[in-house]
Amino acid sequence: MPITSEAYRDAMRHFPSGVTVVTIKAGDEIHGLTVSAFASVSPVPPLIMVIIDHRHKAYQMLEQDGAVFAVNILRHDQAELSNRFAWVKDEDRFAEGNWTTAITGAPLLQEALAWLDCTIYTRVVAGTHTIYIGEVQASDVPQPDTEPLIYWNRDYRALG
Repeated sequence: MPITSEAYRDAMRHFPSGVTVVTIKAGDEIHGLTVSAFASVSPVPPLIMVIIDHRHKAYQMLEQDGAVFAVNILRHDQAELSNRFAWVKDEDRFAEGNWTTAITGAPLLQEALAWLDCTIYTRVVAGTHTIYIGEVQASDVPQPDTEPLIYWNRDYRALG
């Protein structure tokens, strides 16, 4: 019998991860959310993955035909922006930061450590979440010598 979701979460909070803001464009609508479930999949073709809860608005948007997304990897000093995309409900999440687009039209944070602009390569349902594998259409590293924002044990951390 599997462990409880509480025991699972307690164990997983001890795995450090980078912090990203995943932005989505579906039709004329845009949305963004803070995501730590992000990883590289393949260099050829260039594939990455993000994992999205089915209860989130992002899931409904990513299920639409033609939906695209971008992964904005946050810098060590962007915890406030991470919190904005995790918790702000009634305000425009994109009101902070300088946003642009590249190939797909998904919003890209110009001050991100790095960003990847993706089309959806495939989707895999996994329990209460879906794994979205994105094919990277464009990328940039605007802040190559800056440290990333790290999340560990329910708090933001710095390297070193």
